[in-house]
Amino acid sequence: MTITGRVWKFGDNIDTDAIIPARYLNSADPANLAAHCMEDADPTFPSKVRPGDIIVAGRNFGCGSSREHAPLALKAAGVACVIAPSFARIFYRNAINIGLPILEAPEAAAAISEGETITVDLATGQITSPNAPEPFRAKPFPPFMQELMDAGGLIAYTRKKVNRHA
Repeated sequence: MTITGRVWKFGDNIDTDAIIPARYLNSADPANLAAHCMEDADPTFPSKVRPGDIIVAGRNFGCGSSREHAPLALKAAGVACVIAPSFARIFYRNAINIGLPILEAPEAAAAISEGETITVDLATGQITSPNAPEPFRAKPFPPFMQELMDAGGLIAYTRKKVNRHA
């Protein structure tokens, strides 16, 4: 799977409260969460993000609470992928579970600028920027994880498997 999108840049330690503020957690509606996604980090983000956009962030993206609302809000807002040097482990797991691709790529996160249009090949981990002479490399997901992403997350993957064997 290849993603091409415009970059939104954020710094280190973007926690789940910055991704989706706690005041909106009384809703599990993806559209409502999307309307408030990242608004405490950038109040203009919900009105400017478009389907297929990519977040490039600093270290420890998704730290804080274990709320599943955070990756869900990003995905519902249209974020196609998140690239960072590192992710909080629970955010990493929650992102995989809902089918939000995330890649650990420290060099890419440091070099890519907001507003660029980059291409991410999830199968190979290659990240191409028009401003870089060489593609950046992230560790690609193993085949099983790629199947999860392609299916749209763990629940969709499981439904697909159960229906195939029913």
